Amino acid sequence: MNKNLLPLTLGGLGIGITEFVMMGLLPDIAKDLTVSIPKAGHLISAYALGVVIGAPLLIMIAGKYPPKKILIALMVMFTAFNAFSAFAPTFNTLFIARLLSGLPHGAFFGVGSVVASRIAKKGKEAQAVSLMFMGLTIANIVGVPLGTFIGHNFSWRISFAVVVAVGLITLLSLKLWLPALEAAKNRDLKAELSFFKKREAWIIILMISIGTGGLFTWYSYIAPLMTDVAGFSPESVTYILMLAGLGMMAGNFIGGLLADKYSPAKASAVLLLAMVVALTIVHFVSGNQVFALVMTFITGAVAFSLAAPIQMLMIQSAKGSEMLAASASQASFNIGNALGAFFGGLPLVYGFDYTSPAYVGAAMALIGAFFAFWLIKSKSGKGSVATAQKYVVMH
Repeated sequence: MNKNLLPLTLGGLGIGITEFVMMGLLPDIAKDLTVSIPKAGHLISAYALGVVIGAPLLIMIAGKYPPKKILIALMVMFTAFNAFSAFAPTFNTLFIARLLSGLPHGAFFGVGSVVASRIAKKGKEAQAVSLMFMGLTIANIVGVPLGTFIGHNFSWRISFAVVVAVGLITLLSLKLWLPALEAAKNRDLKAELSFFKKREAWIIILMISIGTGGLFTWYSYIAPLMTDVAGFSPESVTYILMLAGLGMMAGNFIGGLLADKYSPAKASAVLLLAMVVALTIVHFVSGNQVFALVMTFITGAVAFSLAAPIQMLMIQSAKGSEMLAASASQASFNIGNALGAFFGGLPLVYGFDYTSPAYVGAAMALIGAFFAFWLIKSKSGKGSVATAQKYVVMH
């Protein structure tokens, strides 16, 4: 791995742990703070809300500074707010801490994506971005299971202390290894925000918000799917989540290769269709333990292979406002998280079994693919118009 990219991977690791470990810690936090598990679940929503608010807001505030300084400032915030979470005495203070912890998430990935693409070798920009997102996959393989184990057997507060430790290590690596790139010259915030006046921007946002929601309809309910339908013991869920994390790591690498070899829009369209197929298969085979495990790996791989293509798609579509657009894609991804969990839970409310969220996810991924193909058609149309105009000028 390029040493200059390691700080971004470490940042992704810390962010991945604090975002996903909460799912495993809910019973421990609920018991310790004397609240119900559903109420403790609001802590997950608080973090996602923080991401949606912080991603564009912090980029608008800090975008005029050099990327290295921005990333260091964001990681200081991340580390401090997670320390606040570790010492929060009540549920309300923990809720506020989780909201604040989410603020730097999208901005870090937004700035980090642009930095990774700028320091990468020509033609390997998406692979460089995928190395940053590899931190998220490592978090799901190692960090989240470790944090959950610590929370169950010792204290959930120590789990957040682990996140703080990762944040401090990331700060040191940012200081030592991240290149000092120049800040954007003659930055015009009004011009940057004009990106959101384009139809193309909203097609991409809808594609991400709805399409990636397909992942979360499946992942949000993977534990009861594996215990109630596939028949695994509750103790096996940790290892099943690690298998999903391995799939995500493989898919993240594949997605980077695809986005470099083909256009990010085409890669996104194909991968969203692959998610439709994978989730449909999950619905039918989850009653068989062997097939259920195989599809856990494959679905994790297919879903997470979208990370680099959609990030590169935003960057390439927003010349002059790359960091703001890349952070907006992270906000959209977290909207997908919320939508997937909500819509995936609706059939369960009406008495359907735990295979039903996969059907909902397949439908969401299909809608996302529709937006991806719309985007491709829109881009090809612009290309045809530009070619015609060039022909007229020449003749």
